[in-house]
Amino acid sequence: MTFTEDAVEKIASEVISRLKMKGENALPGIPVGVSNKHIHLSQEDLEILFGKGYELTRMKDLGQPGQYAAKETLCVAGPKGSFTGTRVLGPVRKESQVEISRTDAYQLGVNPPVRASGDLNGGADVCLIGPAGMLALKSKVIIAKRHLHMTPAEASLFGVSDGDIATLTCDSERKCHFCDTIVRSASASALEFHIDTDEANAAGIRNGMFARIESVKRKLTRS
Repeated sequence: MTFTEDAVEKIASEVISRLKMKGENALPGIPVGVSNKHIHLSQEDLEILFGKGYELTRMKDLGQPGQYAAKETLCVAGPKGSFTGTRVLGPVRKESQVEISRTDAYQLGVNPPVRASGDLNGGADVCLIGPAGMLALKSKVIIAKRHLHMTPAEASLFGVSDGDIATLTCDSERKCHFCDTIVRSASASALEFHIDTDEANAAGIRNGMFARIESVKRKLTRS
């Protein structure tokens, strides 16, 4: 049996409506994904570091559709220290960026801002060292702002919209409220709450735990 897109949307809407009728307790838990330091590369920068025409090698699929951990790793060097074996994530992007935690920043000797992925305004500088070359990344290091991935149907289920700011809670051994969490709703998404290693360690959270939305602040809209 095959289903058209309209049929799938109709079924999804019906399921969502029935869940809402059952009340808040029917809402599913939101899986938590703990993000370690990692690197996104443009094709141009990938070739500088690994060689002309180089392509990333898929090692492990990540929670978000189409994204994966590559076999390739790089050395990230800052004014005070460096990390070897820092994982590159695929696929390649239009612009390179490095995402680290505040603890990582202290060890490297840099002071990156907390930003949503892709917002590199005021980013810190590091040097990437690969098997075929090295690259000075200017203003491309950030601490990733915590965020929540979901599809539009899931956003409807949880009563949120793309761009909203949510507060989430995880019932870990050191229960915390995670304020200022950006909601990202897109069709090519999987339900997942992303925090970095500092946040996870402070709250005693591990991959595979579940969070829930406590409150939502609607994004500002312009008429």
